[in-house]
Amino acid sequence: MKLTFCGGARTVTGSSILLEAAGKKILLDCGLFQGGRRLRARNFSEYVYNPAEIDFIILSHAHIDHSGLLPRLVKDGFRGQVLATLATADLSKIMLPDSAHIHVIEAEWLNKKNRRAGRPEVEPLYTVEDAEEALKYFTAIDYYEPFRLSEEIVIKFFDAGHILGSAITEIAITENGTQVKLVFSGDLGKSKQPIIRDPDVIEEADYLIIEGTYGTREHEAEEQKLEILQNVINETVSRQGNIVIPSFAVGRTQEMLYFLSKLMSANKIPNLPIYIDSPLAISATKIFSRHPECFDLGMRQLLLRGQDPFHFPEAIFTQTAEESQRINRQPGGAMIISASGMAEAGRIKHHLRHNLWRKESTVLFVGYQAEGTLGRRIRDGAKKVRIFGEEIMVRARVIAIDGFSAHADRTELLSWLNKFQKKPKQVILFHGEEEVLTAFSAEIESSYGLSTYIPQYLETLELQPGIVELKTTASALVRLKAREMMQEWQALANEFTERLELALLDEEDEEGLLELEKDLNAVKNCITENF
Repeated sequence: MKLTFCGGARTVTGSSILLEAAGKKILLDCGLFQGGRRLRARNFSEYVYNPAEIDFIILSHAHIDHSGLLPRLVKDGFRGQVLATLATADLSKIMLPDSAHIHVIEAEWLNKKNRRAGRPEVEPLYTVEDAEEALKYFTAIDYYEPFRLSEEIVIKFFDAGHILGSAITEIAITENGTQVKLVFSGDLGKSKQPIIRDPDVIEEADYLIIEGTYGTREHEAEEQKLEILQNVINETVSRQGNIVIPSFAVGRTQEMLYFLSKLMSANKIPNLPIYIDSPLAISATKIFSRHPECFDLGMRQLLLRGQDPFHFPEAIFTQTAEESQRINRQPGGAMIISASGMAEAGRIKHHLRHNLWRKESTVLFVGYQAEGTLGRRIRDGAKKVRIFGEEIMVRARVIAIDGFSAHADRTELLSWLNKFQKKPKQVILFHGEEEVLTAFSAEIESSYGLSTYIPQYLETLELQPGIVELKTTASALVRLKAREMMQEWQALANEFTERLELALLDEEDEEGLLELEKDLNAVKNCITENF
């Protein structure tokens, strides 16, 4: 039995693991890389497997960093089954075409630049038609129902409590007369999260692959995070500013509506207009209403009393581009919740462009911001950022509330791990930034005496009963590194060329040209000294 880490290794994006066992090739997640240029380039990299030879793809949930590479695999020959919960399958029907739409728009925008610069045009990673084709391969599986992949492999989904339909996957594999149980956590949710159920307890595993996104951080308690949210809203509205929230369309948007409805009902915040400016979030909210099997007791009780926390008079759902544009022509004092959650694409970039420079406004982060993303740069204190080619000063107040994250924090991850009755022989740490996983690994080993391992990107582990033998595919790593360096160099060269062309076309002053010349000489000197 072998595991090859095709994404999500020492990073929080591109989740994908190739499992080879009992004659089958299975992908655990098929996620899109998001973040910086080098990470995004991996979406176009050559495969370390043949997509046509993959028998099954198991999706832990519908977030694009776990599902968004699927249309590319189908375009390139995958014809197996995609296994997911019913809610994940439903959410994928809106999320994969939306992802494709973004890729097409980004390719069109890049090609305009390429044509002006005389560079060759590029193809989108995949199209809406590719995404719709991928949906034909889905098979929905109920929670807790065993599903047989073959005589030797049986899987079962448990609730991960992360977003609607998210699943922990238990895989029982029989090889050479011995059964091995592998558990893949996917993204684990918080306990006592509103709307959906808490993560299920898993009692035994031989091998556990567990996420560690917040492996070193603690979330605020519910009372504390609601008090911070309340204060942010009241202070910003008093300044006649807008509260701009980059939010994941699935999960976070619905949770924010739940809490905002609660605060308004208690008269703790004014009845301000709340714009849900994301067609994807609007569609996702409708899908939430169709899956009461995922709801916790509190949500079921609300619905039985005739209360809908997703729809109330102040919540304004803007579907069209024209409606979206009108938001920024309104006087201040509104809340704008828009995708994407890391501010990498979608309408949120327009709202940031209109509000980041305004001292009276607030940008509120309520979810994880991966390295290299626009959201991470703003959260980390950037004084200015570039949006749609325009340099924007950051004068708005920037606030982050980690308590709204849908990921379990350090204490919750450790608590979930401690509930195993039969402890795993090996804990493999996945889906987390390297320094976080390193610290999380040390804590697991010191607290519970468990053996942990943090795989590298494209590393292969061979698993046997009682043994973990490391096997690294060195040639693949070297090829990847060389390709990434070449892509980064090309991107930097293109960026500098574009800056120079714009400077000449705009007849930039002598000081600006001297600055460009200084940058060029620095690059030349670096190349001369090192090569």
